[in-house]
Amino acid sequence: MDIYAIRKRNLEALAGNRKRKECAEKWGTSSSVLSQILSKNPVRNLGDELARRIEAAEDLPKGYLDNVRDMSLVAESATESQHTDLKDIALWDDSTPIDDDEVSVPFLREVELAAGSGRFVIEESSNSFLRFGKRSLRQNGVQFSNAKCVTIRGNSMLPILRDGATVGINTGITSISDVTDGDLYALIHNGQLRVKQLYRLPSGVRLRSFNREEHPDEDYTFQDIQDEQISILGHVFWWGMYAR
Repeated sequence: MDIYAIRKRNLEALAGNRKRKECAEKWGTSSSVLSQILSKNPVRNLGDELARRIEAAEDLPKGYLDNVRDMSLVAESATESQHTDLKDIALWDDSTPIDDDEVSVPFLREVELAAGSGRFVIEESSNSFLRFGKRSLRQNGVQFSNAKCVTIRGNSMLPILRDGATVGINTGITSISDVTDGDLYALIHNGQLRVKQLYRLPSGVRLRSFNREEHPDEDYTFQDIQDEQISILGHVFWWGMYAR
């Protein structure tokens, strides 16, 4: 049995016969959130932040809700280790409230400054997001506010990253001195978003594509970096795409 199932069972016991509204007010949440967590087929999990808040409100030790308190759960857990049950997929969209243990990460996009000018600026989208678990971001050393998403365009990063692939970037890493040779970085190049392998050179930097037959290495001196307005937008810590 996973941690969220254990928390749900403990929360049910803690709520007892009390009214949902009463519990919500005491625990600093809403009745609708509790209903989503405690329903027969939950549409959200009891995250770390809310779990700790409930424990504090009930004068319980930290981690109380995470521990197995019903021996029947132990038997269930042993059964589940031998038989995997597929659960229903919880549907959500950009308007669905995020769980306490999640972060809504926005996309960055190129926006043309003036029609036909050919000049672009990078802006944060107001309606396109991906959800990341807080624990996953912490494990990868990414502060929540520094996490952004970028969409790959073109074939320069084939066969690893197709056109339309999404990468998660850590915008807290933007200095050439912090570059790890061969790692992927999102760059701004004259206003254009690019994702490349990056290498430090004594005279500047090297940008490398996975598809080197069609996109050879690009070397830029420190003067070129200034002239062509090249800057590191962030370090790639995650990527994903559909198989097609």
